[in-house]
Amino acid sequence: MRFTIQKAVSHPGIFTQRIRRQWSRDVTIILFLLPSVALFFLFVVYPVIQAAHYSVYRWNGLGSLADYIGFKNYQALFQDPIFLQAIKNNILIAVLSLLLQLPAALLLALLINRKMPGRTFFRTVFFLPYVLAPVVTGLIWSFIYNPSNGLVADLLRQFNPGATPPAFLADTRTVLYAIFVAICWQYFGFHFVLYVAGLQNIPAELIEAARIDGASSRQATFYVTLPLLGSTIRLSVFLSILGSLQYFDLIYVMSNGGPVNASETMATYQINYGLQRFALGYGSAVGVIMFVLCFAFALLYQRVIMRQDLSGRPAL
Repeated sequence: MRFTIQKAVSHPGIFTQRIRRQWSRDVTIILFLLPSVALFFLFVVYPVIQAAHYSVYRWNGLGSLADYIGFKNYQALFQDPIFLQAIKNNILIAVLSLLLQLPAALLLALLINRKMPGRTFFRTVFFLPYVLAPVVTGLIWSFIYNPSNGLVADLLRQFNPGATPPAFLADTRTVLYAIFVAICWQYFGFHFVLYVAGLQNIPAELIEAARIDGASSRQATFYVTLPLLGSTIRLSVFLSILGSLQYFDLIYVMSNGGPVNASETMATYQINYGLQRFALGYGSAVGVIMFVLCFAFALLYQRVIMRQDLSGRPAL
């Protein structure tokens, strides 16, 4: 090291050339990043700042921003029981995803990962619903739940001809759970494929070594496979919670937040009580709260839970 420094000092031309190469590389990187950074600020940062600006006004979206009201929109939001219920519904969807959807996807991935015929077929079948647009999924499940001639009603009549088919989407007690089934049906395959990809990156030699050392199949799964799959599981949880906090399209198609606001989420509340009522300042406040919640969760989760994964060190 000392010889290299002395050589660079004794030959100023070499040192200058290195600086020029470094500067040229940095300039090239910056030039390639500029379009992406410009688009990010134009379509992400600027709309957030604009929404925060609109949220402190009483504005219908048609006139000028003249009626400044400060934080009264935020005060009205947290005094509205419908908005508080919408936040609870978002949290409930996230909890159901963590307790039901992700463990089921992980269990199926562990089963499919074993040497069995038709693995590619099963991966394709379970991933297919994720390819559909959420609007299409919402329409499909609305037909399935239709109490007149839907699939659920037809199956019920087959077993009990005199029974009255339940209207899941019209009942305040069942609508959110019925919608969650549709959400799970669509996004189950995404998490399933994510787990399968993580399992394929685990060297088979580690599992074989554990079995040679006397570990049973269950012990090898709990003490070798799952710890090595930790980074994939943490990423899956991260994506699931973020998606649950901002879910909109499928719920809007299936129930529009009803009946009686029973399936309202923050995103549907923003449309129903902001855009449709021409209260864009109020709706902007909802958007700002959604952004703050998602940003705070993402920052905290990556800082605390995914710290090892993002640092590049091997996860334990």
